[in-house]
Amino acid sequence: MNAPAASADVRRSNLSLVLRHVDDCGPCARTEIAAATGLAHASVTAIVADLAGRGLVEEVGAGVSGGRGRPRRLLRVVSGRVWTVAVQVTHDMIRLRATDLSGVTVHTDDRRHGAPFGDPEPVAREIAGTVAGTVERAGGAQLAIVVIAVPGAVIDGKVGHAIGLGWRTTDLAALVAAHLPHVDCPVEVVNEANMAALAEYHALAAQGVKHPDTVVYATAHAGVGGCLLIGGRVHLGSHGMAGEIGHVPVSLDGPPCRCGARGCLTTYLHLRALTRAAGIPEGTGGPGPAAARAELNRRLRAGDERARAALDTAGHALGAALLAVASVTDAGEAILGGHLADWAPWLMPGIDARLAGRRTAIADVGFAVSTGVLGDDATLRGVIHVGREHVLAMPTVVPLSVSPQAGS
Repeated sequence: MNAPAASADVRRSNLSLVLRHVDDCGPCARTEIAAATGLAHASVTAIVADLAGRGLVEEVGAGVSGGRGRPRRLLRVVSGRVWTVAVQVTHDMIRLRATDLSGVTVHTDDRRHGAPFGDPEPVAREIAGTVAGTVERAGGAQLAIVVIAVPGAVIDGKVGHAIGLGWRTTDLAALVAAHLPHVDCPVEVVNEANMAALAEYHALAAQGVKHPDTVVYATAHAGVGGCLLIGGRVHLGSHGMAGEIGHVPVSLDGPPCRCGARGCLTTYLHLRALTRAAGIPEGTGGPGPAAARAELNRRLRAGDERARAALDTAGHALGAALLAVASVTDAGEAILGGHLADWAPWLMPGIDARLAGRRTAIADVGFAVSTGVLGDDATLRGVIHVGREHVLAMPTVVPLSVSPQAGS
């Protein structure tokens, strides 16, 4: 439990402290909150009155008192008071999940954006349309924040570059907000791999995985992305690109990459590179990457030699990239997410072959490889977590609906 704040932000910090306690431990009484947080009972009473005035907490009956006094009045979080909106942008889709404060999904909207390569404006317009539709469904709930995950580096709140979308520096949040003049909530842009990494990290921890201090995350969908986690937090680096394993060179004279280098991991692990190596003609099974991936998966499971050889080569390339990242960062674990998790049975022999020498030479320095468990939902799960944290950290984003009245 965090200690009470003692700074200029004391009010906001203590509102957050109390709201988090009720969220974690409710229904609970004011006396219990005071004991757990270290706040004075009078302060807790005033803070609870403020949170109740914002509609974030409510009384739900009385608990048994330990003494002769009147029964304790119990408090709980009002989950439906606030909705947060999580959006994931891919090369062809927009996926939206609106959730209440408990993390329960209350609205879903998946649609194709049809934007031409290199043009973010149609994507922004489509995102705004999904958010506007969410507002209509929210009723009396407060829309607290819209968080948009994109497949590209995010620097100072802007998309620095998104190679897979063909975007250069883009203020996507401003573009979306311009189409939502009547929606009064912040719009934030984040990197999709960072969000997926956080979600997978916590999901694996919940299953009993004990993570080391430094973890590298690698994922593949249409392209290849990554993230570096230190102490369970995303490490952004100097330019927001730390952990971008897709652009680690694994061959000095390898294929040219759209980032300007040669032999990057993505040139071996990108879906198009894999299907080409597996001998799968473009358009097999239907148009688009989903059909290509399904055909590759079918051939892998059927034991097709070329498909399995393509994944084995990709595994060696991935192992080399992981070895490079581990050498620089001293990472002790890699998490394979997205389609890399699906392909792990065919990637792991190559990964292990590349790591074997280091594991033998420095046997007391371990490097584990874990497989993600959230599949295609990892990014949205991470974005939902960020939106919820925004409200818990800053309850003042929810306006007062009634004047606070101190209670006992």
